[in-house]
Parts: sequence; structure tokens; C-alpha cells
Amino acid sequence: MTAPKQRTLGRTGYRVSEIGLGCWQLGGDWGALAEGQAESVLQAATDEGVTFWDTADVYGGGASEQIIGDFHQAQPNSERIIVTKAGRGGDLYPSSYTKAGLQKAIDASRKRLQVDQLDLVQLHCIPIEVIKQAEVFDWLESFQQQGIVRHYGASVETVDDALHCINNTGVASLQLICNLLRQDMVETVIPKAKAARIGVIIRLGLASGLLSGKMQKDQVFASEDHRSYNQNGDAFFVGETFAGLPYNTGVALAEQLKALCPPELTLPQMALRWLLDQPGVSSVITGASRPEQITANAAVSHLPPLSASVHKALAEFYRNQVRRHIRGAI
Repeated sequence: MTAPKQRTLGRTGYRVSEIGLGCWQLGGDWGALAEGQAESVLQAATDEGVTFWDTADVYGGGASEQIIGDFHQAQPNSERIIVTKAGRGGDLYPSSYTKAGLQKAIDASRKRLQVDQLDLVQLHCIPIEVIKQAEVFDWLESFQQQGIVRHYGASVETVDDALHCINNTGVASLQLICNLLRQDMVETVIPKAKAARIGVIIRLGLASGLLSGKMQKDQVFASEDHRSYNQNGDAFFVGETFAGLPYNTGVALAEQLKALCPPELTLPQMALRWLLDQPGVSSVITGASRPEQITANAAVSHLPPLSASVHKALAEFYRNQVRRHIRGAI
């Protein structure tokens, strides 16, 4: 095992593995997990040196946080940074935000994660109208002063949301959707975040599995899997599923991307390496339902950067072949 390289998460000063673990799957929102499957994923992350774990209070109705909290108590690691998200719970979302309600959600996360102080809490894709009221950031500042959170950030959906947070708030981190099939954050947001010393966490780097290169057209997903019920944005923002692309279109585009892969790389390796090559990216959180996926993803940390010619070809492919197919705001 060679642990992923580490980077600094903005002005938090945290040293985090540049390949992190996204824990949405642990809540069952990507299909039901067998008994012990979630724990085997966390064990693999521990064994591989993946020390940056991202979860949320709504993943499995708190199940993801509880599993992580139990594991962390059983196998503590001083290098492990566990971050969570709040603001999508039924008592708050979409229009009932109060300081007391947000603190209640944060306190529930602390209880499930079994910590007195959260390393980092991120607003979880809350409506931009609420973000622009700015009051929510005053509440987070207060929670930081109380000592129940060390740092706060925001997980956002669009370029405009991210730019507003950079220009008008005190966030220490931003979590962004970015991948080879959704590249706009690279030019417009990530450099500005870097200049402002805001840590950048990338989610959906493999576009909900499209960039694994293994998906087939007309594939059927389990009914409880968001790749089934949110393909068209029926449950939440369409960009959270397959990068906002119609599924079969995404499969075809991913297949075309294989022709741009250097011969020594697979499609998912190229996709993750492309993200790590972006200056300003702190960590790419990758989901996993099997230990071997963690091993494969972590190894990308030690691959050499892509060549300038490959980067140019990938940017042109996105502009010319992909962008027009994305649905919803970018």
C-alpha cells in the first residue's frame, strides 16, 4: 500500500489525502448494502491511507454518519479528517432555515459521528436565496465561536453559487461538481478559490459511474439508487446524477473519451488524474461500494500528470461534444 499524497485544504490548514472517500453510498442511496459492506469500505480506506472522508446528515437518514462514527471510535486515527454537511434535512429545507434548526442538525451530526467538535461542516446545497441572505453564515460563525465546529464551508451546485460564496462569504471550503463531462468549474471557479485560499473538494469526479467506462446503454439501476429515480432531476438537482447528462448520451460520450486516453491509463484513471492536475483542487472524493474500488482510486495519486496535449484534447472534447447536452444550470 502506498498512501495517496496529501494536500492542504485551504486556510483550514488540514492535510488531507488528495483522493478522499465520499460516503453517500454508505447510506444506501446508491442501492442497498450487504451487512458489513460499509465497514469493509471504511476499512479499505483506512488500509490505503485515504484519510479524508466526506458524509452528510441526510445520507441514509443519518446512517452514513452513524457507521462512520462507530468505525472511528473503534479505530481512531489522528490523521483522519471527517467532514459532514447540513441543511437538506426536512426541518430546514427548502425554506425553514433558522439558527436553532441548523444547530439542531449539527448537534445530531456530532452525536452520530461521536465527536464534540466537527472538523468541517458544509452547507449542503441549500437554496441560493438563503445563501444570499448571508444570515446563515453569521450562524456558522457563531457555531465556530462556540467550538462545535472548527471550520465551515459550502457544497454548491452551480458556477454562480460557487462564485457568490467566494466573493461574499467567509467559507473555508467549497465542494463542487466537476469532472470530464462537466468542466466549467475549472476555468471560472477553482482559480478564484485558490487565490482566496479556499479549499476545493471535488465530488462526482467519475460522473456517477459514467467515467468508470463500464456502464451500458439502457442499464437498469435499483429503485432506491438515485441513478434511477433522479436521472431527470425529479428528486434533486439534475447535475448531481450523471453530471446532468441524459444517461444514454453520457454512456456514448464516455465511450468516445476512451479514444483520448493515453495507452497506459484507463478511463477512470485519466478522469481522476485530470482533476488532480487542476491547481487549487485539495481533494477528490470518490465513492465506493467495494474495497477494490478504493485501492484503484487511491493509486491514481501516484500517477504522473497528464500531458499538455491530452489536457487540450479533453478541453476541446468538452466544448465541442459534451457541453450542449448538459441539462439544468451549470
